[in-house]
Amino acid sequence: MQEPEVQAQPEPEPQPPELTARRVVLRPFRDTDLDAVLEAADDPLIPLITSIPSGVDTAGALAYITRQRNRLPAGLGYSFAVAERRDAAMAVGQVGLCLRDADIGRGRIRYWIRPSFRRQGLAADALATLSEWAVSLPWVRRLELLIEPANEGSWRAAESAGFQREGVLRAFQPIGGTQRDMAMYARISAPAAPPED
Repeated sequence: MQEPEVQAQPEPEPQPPELTARRVVLRPFRDTDLDAVLEAADDPLIPLITSIPSGVDTAGALAYITRQRNRLPAGLGYSFAVAERRDAAMAVGQVGLCLRDADIGRGRIRYWIRPSFRRQGLAADALATLSEWAVSLPWVRRLELLIEPANEGSWRAAESAGFQREGVLRAFQPIGGTQRDMAMYARISAPAAPPED
């Protein structure tokens, strides 16, 4: 009698870890996060600064969720759904760590919170949670955020998460067809090494 052939199981796609903080849980995106993406698509700013199309339909929102889940397997970065700790099943936003400059020790963070959950400290808690985790990664020396100077809510969240404003990059990023100034915020994971003699 011939033994049955054992089929190798495919390796699961890597996913971001789940990170729990005081008020939020950062977790991989799920198809059930559809409402958060649909609400974000109706916001006047989020579609201008993310890959969520304005006024997206269900299929487009699911495509966005799939793109977020595929970021880590593609080597592009970590993308987390932000959920309140008291109801981790419902996403209230997104926070991500881009790996484009990982080879030089730099990660860029991007985030959004759906309009109905703003001004509750969730962005600050999500930024602090992601930042604390990110600086523990061996390659991270510097975390960066780009924020429009007039976006007081975002820069207050960044500062409360330990980021320091370094300056303004003039006409740095196109938003809605206009080159906009962006304030650079950074958090350094370790002090710089002294110069060699």
